[in-house]
Amino acid sequence: MGPVPEVGKTAFLGPAGTWAEEALMSHTDVAAAETLPFPSVYDVVEAVSSGRAVQGIVPMENSLEGSVSATLDVLAFEMENIQITREIVHPVRHCLIAREEMPLERIGSIISHPHAQAQCRRFVRENLSGAEVVAANSTAEAVRLVSESSEDWAAIGSPLAAEKYGCTVLRDDIEDYPDNETRFVLLAVEPAPQDLDEPYKTSIVCAIARDKPGSLLQILQEFSHRGINLTKLESRPSKKGLGDYIFFIDMEGRLNDSAVAGALECLRCKLASVKVLGSYPIG
Repeated sequence: MGPVPEVGKTAFLGPAGTWAEEALMSHTDVAAAETLPFPSVYDVVEAVSSGRAVQGIVPMENSLEGSVSATLDVLAFEMENIQITREIVHPVRHCLIAREEMPLERIGSIISHPHAQAQCRRFVRENLSGAEVVAANSTAEAVRLVSESSEDWAAIGSPLAAEKYGCTVLRDDIEDYPDNETRFVLLAVEPAPQDLDEPYKTSIVCAIARDKPGSLLQILQEFSHRGINLTKLESRPSKKGLGDYIFFIDMEGRLNDSAVAGALECLRCKLASVKVLGSYPIG
């Protein structure tokens, strides 16, 4: 017999105290749900796909560091039965966290998720140039490791993580730019209802059958001719070889809008593949 589904639970990138959990708690529609932490983006999405959780939340992109490749790759290549049902845009204010109060020059290693480290490059360069930089699966995992070690380690993480693991915040707001935000997406097997009285966004991933001059223009014209505003266009390697790419596109509008439906119908005739990742209320 397989694992018993965690009925009604929301999966998130764990452990407790990640920005994903904080974003989830900030959203009144889903904050009351029971939560279930997982160690990686893949594990979160797989839990939803297999029915161990009814929905999951993962980071999609950051305003400083761009898209989260692990999320894009899982949605494009790994799971066929997953839909984005909502987005949550959450401010990210990183803290430098240690087990106890200590001068910065005493810190020997600084631990965090690579995206968080990249968002705080200037602070680390100017204040912790002698510290070893160590990667962790999440910011909360970094804080947990620091809380359990007797070494002079520090982590980059959230105030929520510092509180959950009994640590001390040495410095607040250490990100390089003050308007730091991360876009999280809620995932489920069932698509979002298309009749809510809110602005919608539709996300797709598509692939060109054969690279030739004007291939990308052919895609863009389908949206331009219909007056559809694209909010994101990004290429990612197709995993088939150098120079072969797939394209992630976000557009304003819902899946059953005549303009969006018409554009996707024409793209399916022109392209090797078109996969709808979701049509959902804008965060």
